[in-house]
Amino acid sequence: MSLDLSVVIPVYNEVENLEALHAELSGVLERLGRTYEILYVDDGSADGSFELLARLQQRDAHLVVIRFTRNFGQTAALAAGFDRATGAVIVALDADRQNDPADIPMMLAKLDEGYDFVSGWRVDRQDPFLSRRVPSVAANMMIGWITGVKLHDYGCTLKVMRHDVVRGLRLYGELHRFIPALAADLGARIGELQVHHRPRVAGKSKYGLSRIVRVLLDLITVKFLSSYSTRPIQVFGVIGLLCSLAGLAITGWLGMEKVFFGVLLANRPLLWLGILLTLMGFQFITMGLLGELLVRTYHESQNKPVYRVAEVRGGTAEAR
Repeated sequence: MSLDLSVVIPVYNEVENLEALHAELSGVLERLGRTYEILYVDDGSADGSFELLARLQQRDAHLVVIRFTRNFGQTAALAAGFDRATGAVIVALDADRQNDPADIPMMLAKLDEGYDFVSGWRVDRQDPFLSRRVPSVAANMMIGWITGVKLHDYGCTLKVMRHDVVRGLRLYGELHRFIPALAADLGARIGELQVHHRPRVAGKSKYGLSRIVRVLLDLITVKFLSSYSTRPIQVFGVIGLLCSLAGLAITGWLGMEKVFFGVLLANRPLLWLGILLTLMGFQFITMGLLGELLVRTYHESQNKPVYRVAEVRGGTAEAR
């Protein structure tokens, strides 16, 4: 690992912002006096963004330009940049110039206080109130409550992370919104810092209200992966037991009515509900057992650890 900093910037149709962004960012990084690289990941842009990045790369040896064959999304772009980053510290930044590169030095200083991950908090956010800010506040509260990682602004792309934390992240789908929660699940110490947010002066926003549904679905995925990925029986088994007990209780009660009171059951919808719940319960338990088999096969076949060691002191030098 030869560099101090790697800056990863996903790009999608931001040709009007790139030249000014690069000049501003380069000035900040030069003043830091650290070795650095800037990785632009062109996510299938169709507006000439890649051609402009290619020209910038010819003039500046600090640049690495990665081009996708098509648009894969922001999560994939960040993952590609993280995979190729070589810096001891990795910075994630948006290409729309709403994040202020001048905030990077103070975020690095915050990281040096003992944190593994520092996330930006856009206090004075320059976005439409109803379509962007209100859904964001609700989403942040929900994500913090479900994941247990309390942050004011999960949607801020500006983040500073240590290399070993980034290497442990597995990003796919649209999990870029939950990177702090995924990092915390690895044992990273998470910090948050207020940063500037600027109004968009060029280009068009790529976000809309439709992302709310995607956030909710991805949040279920993150919660399951962080809490139950190695023990799926505790999710499906509990649901199965509750359904089975409810179904057995209903059918048992109806059976008693039939035996002792001669109540006719042929026209009782409750009977079918009891049978359905019982069968659903057995299906959920079976699903949990199959999940346990898959998890065991996955971890044993790849020799994948289910833990992350922070430090080892004493003992032999070689792992046993």
